[in-house]
Order: sequence, then structure tokens, then C-alpha cells
Amino acid sequence: MRIGVPTEIKADEYRVAITPAGVRELSTRGHEVLVQEGAGEGSAMTDDQFQAQGARIVPDADAVFDEAELVLKVKEPQPEEARKLREGQTLFTYLHLAAEPDLTHLLQESGATCIAYETVEDSDGRLPLLAPMSEVAGKIATQAGAFMLEKPLGGRGILLGGVPGVAAATVLVIGGGVVGMNAAIIAIGMQADVFVFDRSIDRLRELEVAFGGRASTVYSSTLAIEEMLPAADLVIGAVLIHGGRAPRVVTRSDLKLMKRHAVLVDVSIDQGGCFETSRPTTHSNPTYEVDGITHYCVTNMPGAVPITSTFALTNATLPYVSELAEYGVDEALQRNEALRHGLNVRGGQITHPAVAEALGGAAVHV
Repeated sequence: MRIGVPTEIKADEYRVAITPAGVRELSTRGHEVLVQEGAGEGSAMTDDQFQAQGARIVPDADAVFDEAELVLKVKEPQPEEARKLREGQTLFTYLHLAAEPDLTHLLQESGATCIAYETVEDSDGRLPLLAPMSEVAGKIATQAGAFMLEKPLGGRGILLGGVPGVAAATVLVIGGGVVGMNAAIIAIGMQADVFVFDRSIDRLRELEVAFGGRASTVYSSTLAIEEMLPAADLVIGAVLIHGGRAPRVVTRSDLKLMKRHAVLVDVSIDQGGCFETSRPTTHSNPTYEVDGITHYCVTNMPGAVPITSTFALTNATLPYVSELAEYGVDEALQRNEALRHGLNVRGGQITHPAVAEALGGAAVHV
């Protein structure tokens, strides 16, 4: 199979969809890998390194999209990329379509088969291709939140871990999944006073054991969140519905409960955001203020650490890419139930139920 890897063009995105090691694995199995010139530079991977492992370097994105049967990306295609897709071609990337009706329509119009990393789901209900970036995003969320709490950045001017004689900051993590757990681990490591909210008692039990009593676990309800917001210095939103739009867990009216210049970090922003006042931001301009509360809503948080993120992503995606290349898309989807869950758009139809519901329609089985 001919596999194409274009340069990511989303603002402040430095990752690339494959490493030289991934190219080696595919090329030794007889597949041709096309990598756009300079695609790996943001992740400190040179054209020579890709070429040495069997990649063919092509000059531009047009060459990638024209030749590739399978297009690998990191972030959702930008409109100019979506218009390059065609019938008979497969796109494998993060899509987050529940909050992107315009992009969804472009993908439908292309006729391409579009498989989303974030909805590939194994038999245990885990999301193996979302997990590594969720780990990165969770850790960055706390780092970024701690930084934004500094006064020169518009924050309250409080040190997350405090010092002897001065209380630590209070951190609320709403959502106890992979993102929330990793956000809490960093917050605990920085010696903050940490509260983790989740609606699953079983998950709260797991977190209680994992944290060894160093964080408080709270059953997540509207009232429980409202009661804790006045104490919060940093709130990290880490709520996920597989494939669907994130629910709102903090409303605009809730902001008046919070300390002035407290910080909200919305890791759910790719799925529409879990705070009512969230809107997408970039690494170049990461924050804005609403009602005296700083909002950090960067849509590609792991893009800030592209070396770590690119290796972690390829480690997770390569087995699925290899299966798509080895068996072809139709057989791979038939053989691998996890990949079938990842199918979002095919033949002009939305095929994932949660995506279809979020966009006001019904999924079509293809």
C-alpha cells in the first residue's frame, strides 16, 4: 500500500504522524511511505532520517494526497486538506467531528473513508489511540495551569505547591479518566491540594488506590462542583464522551463563584469544551478572560511537546496502520472491531453513532 504523511498545517502544530522507526516497519513489509519534505522538522526528525529508513520524500502536500491510498495525519484536516481527499482514499487521524459540522460535511463530500484515532475502541472500552495523547495533555494541563496562575500571566499570583506556612493551591480535576488521572498526578507531584471528580464509583476507588490518599476523590454532581468552585485556584476539565460532544460541567453563572483570576484549563475543547465559556485557542495565544477568570483552551496541547508526542502517538498507531496497509481497509475493518469503532465517515455517510447524534442526525451502517 502507498501511505502518505503530509506536514501538519494547523496553527502551532509541530507533530508528525509517523517516526523514522515507523517508516522502517512499514517499508520492510513492502509498503511505500511518502513523507512531505520537512514534515518531521517540528519533532526534530529530518528528511534524511526518514529517507534512510525507506521513505520517499515528496515536495508538497499535493504530492502526498495525489499518490497516497492511506493518508496519515495527527490533527483533523484543515479545509484545504479535506478538499484534497477523494473517493477510494482513507484518512487516519484525530478528527473530533462532534464539534465540527463544517469539516464533517467536507469529509462527506470527499467520499473518502475517515477513521478517527479518538474513537478506536478495544473490547474493554478503552481508547488506545487517544490514551497516549491524553496522558500528555493531562500532564501539560497542570503545567500550563500552574504557569497561568502566575501574576505576570494574568493569574492570581499563587504557587501551586505553596511553601511552609503558606497554603498550597486548590486544584479541581473534573473527570477521572486518562487525562484527569495524569493531571492529578502532576498536581500531586507539585504538592497542590487536589480533588478529582468522577461519576464512576469504581473509577474513584481505583484512583484512591493509585493516589495513595494524596488526593481527595469526589462523586461528580452539579452541586458538588458548585460547592468546591469557591475554593478552587485551578480547575481542569477532563470530561469525555466517546465520540460525542463534551457535556458542560461549569456554566458561565458558575464563574461568579470563583476567585478572581483563577484559571480554567479545558482539555475537552477538541470535543466542544466542558466549560460553557470555553472557545478554542492556540499555543501562540493560549488564554483569554471571561468575568475575571482566565481560560486556557488550546486545542492541541500535546503539540507543545512534539518530540514526546510524536513518539508516543506512533507507538500506539503503528499496529493499526500496519493492519490497514497489510490487509487493505475493507478487510482490516472486518477483522478488527476496534478499527470499526474508529470509522466516522464512509461513502459520504456518518457512521459513528455518537458523532451523528452530536450533529443532529443518525449514523448509517456501511
